[in-house]
Amino acid sequence: MPYTEILALCMIGAFFLLLIVGVPVAVCLGVTGFVFGYMGFGGTLFTLMPSRIFGVVTNYTLLALPLFIFMGIMLEKSRIAEDLLEVIGLAMGGLRGGMALAIILVGVLMGAASGVVGATVVTVGLIALGPLIRRGYDVGVASGVICASGTLGQIIPPSLVLILLADIMGESVGTLFAAALIPGLLLSLLFVGYVLLLGVITPHAVPAIPAEERAEVTGRDLALRLLKVVAPPIVLIFLVLGSIIGGVAAPTEAASMGAFGSIVLALLSGRLNYTILRDTVRSAFVTSAMVFLILIFAQPFGLAFRGLGGEHLVQSAFGSMPGGLNGQIVLLMLLLFVLGFFLEWIEISYIALPIFLPIFLNSGADMAWIAILVAMNLQTSFLTPPFGWALFFLKGVAPPEVRTGDIYRGVIPFIGIQLAGLALVFFLPGLATWLPDAIGW
Repeated sequence: MPYTEILALCMIGAFFLLLIVGVPVAVCLGVTGFVFGYMGFGGTLFTLMPSRIFGVVTNYTLLALPLFIFMGIMLEKSRIAEDLLEVIGLAMGGLRGGMALAIILVGVLMGAASGVVGATVVTVGLIALGPLIRRGYDVGVASGVICASGTLGQIIPPSLVLILLADIMGESVGTLFAAALIPGLLLSLLFVGYVLLLGVITPHAVPAIPAEERAEVTGRDLALRLLKVVAPPIVLIFLVLGSIIGGVAAPTEAASMGAFGSIVLALLSGRLNYTILRDTVRSAFVTSAMVFLILIFAQPFGLAFRGLGGEHLVQSAFGSMPGGLNGQIVLLMLLLFVLGFFLEWIEISYIALPIFLPIFLNSGADMAWIAILVAMNLQTSFLTPPFGWALFFLKGVAPPEVRTGDIYRGVIPFIGIQLAGLALVFFLPGLATWLPDAIGW
């Protein structure tokens, strides 16, 4: 094996070693990329670095990231999700698992409105977990529903994952948004089906809202509250997604419209003030800076890995896989799933995907379909112990009686459901490719 390829393998090992000892991800990427690249070729390898970094910070599509992040944080801090959950929960009436179904619907609406997992999980966890447990819900079921529903924002557009995957895979954001719409709604329906099944098999685990609580709200009052609370976010979703998928606006323009729309919704709810606006801007800046720092430091890492011949190593390994393209996709899915136990989605996206991307480009695979498979796989990384971020988010706001083991137990069925959804999209590619083809993308 050539010396440079040995360095490429050592670079991957050093990256994971630094990550395990607690070094920040961006620093791991930058240090390993520069050190091993310099060991292989000296400073000449990095002559392209200024132009690559300039390309990241001036990428017009990536400007949508901070805008969508702002939108999600504003919807969280203005407590719009709280209103949605309360009204939809009452609308479910005496249905077993009604509150759990309301949480799933709120996850869909919040995911389609913002695409920020942390905001949805924390908000719904604060609002709903305690009341669900007091109403007799099984602690694991309640925890699992909240965590899984919060991750729907990773596949239902506009999703930060899809925006970054579009940049990595060379696809338009609008194409991936259109491709993700049906798989995202399918996954939501699978969650709903599981909760309804629980209501039949184990009704004590998902009891209905007590009749006396439902009797406090008349049908007319409930209808007015549904119109007032649910309609505005749906209009915002339609404006943002419809303008992108319909080709009326670019993703960045639609994101700016969504950010402004979230301010309007907060104003209409009577909760917009200087403190909320200041905290939202500050949180959006911090989160966006973290994302862009990783994007920038991923450049020397990727440049060094390719320069050292790591890409050739991966292509050789994948070329020996039985089953052709399908076998290679299955191997990639297994690798991403395992990495999801230990790494964040953004690290996986900018470390693993660029390594394997040339293989699928050369095979002539539909890259939109591959991107949706990757996005659904990365979605499970928010739920898989020990480092699933949705688990951490919920544990941070859960009542003291909710143990970490309860949360882990609750998410296991939803991980299985997500893998089932992933398998459906793998065996039925039309679920992801039909809408972009119908639009003409």
